[in-house]
Amino acid sequence: MTGTGQRYHGRVVAVTGAAQGLGLAMARRFAAEGARVALADVDGERLAAASAELRGSMAAAVDVTSAEQVDRWVALVRERLGPVDVLVNNAGVIRDGRVEQLDDAQWAAVVDVSLRGAFHCTRAVFAGMKERGYGRILSMSSMSWRGNFGQANYAAAKAGLIGMSRTIALEGAAHGITANVIAPGLIDTPMLASMKAPVREKLARRVPVGRVGRPEEIAEAAAFLCSEQAGYVTGVVLDVDGGIGLGISLR
Repeated sequence: MTGTGQRYHGRVVAVTGAAQGLGLAMARRFAAEGARVALADVDGERLAAASAELRGSMAAAVDVTSAEQVDRWVALVRERLGPVDVLVNNAGVIRDGRVEQLDDAQWAAVVDVSLRGAFHCTRAVFAGMKERGYGRILSMSSMSWRGNFGQANYAAAKAGLIGMSRTIALEGAAHGITANVIAPGLIDTPMLASMKAPVREKLARRVPVGRVGRPEEIAEAAAFLCSEQAGYVTGVVLDVDGGIGLGISLR
């Protein structure tokens, strides 16, 4: 067995939403540990830059809401890099608004990318993983899955990912396949940067550890959950949120 520094030597890792933010941070970590990384995103320009940085990686512009595009991507990855050993469902978007203001397009955009897209990708790799008797499926939820003001669509999608992942964990358990979820808190990503500075500062003050998280801290958790060493861990939701999910303290 390889050391922890090269846990992914010989493994093929596919990451969606990989052009920036958490997706890119995780792709970097997997590549650093020896993985052959397949990157997917709808942002072709940023995707090309990410792929140029990660030598030996493969990049493809993929809209995960399209089952046909996902199936073609997985087939191409298999042809160029080999069958997918690890899938990271990271693609997601936000379209915030109070429930009475959300229109159908805003609802569909968020649910389709985060939840339906993750289903498309999981379905595309699951049979191959089952046949080989090995697989790791990781989906990125959010602290918002518990409910968050102005995010009915996002919370629904992220909670749905948890239910889907726990079911996949049951269906894959006898075949060497694990399915887990990370629920990030406030992490220094482009999504957080899009908020107004006073809002970001107010939110950061609510984090018990006293700071915003780093993308590399999510990548660290992902690298463990998707490793061979985590074969006895499945169906879990790991909060990587600096303690914000603990709730409100009265002191």
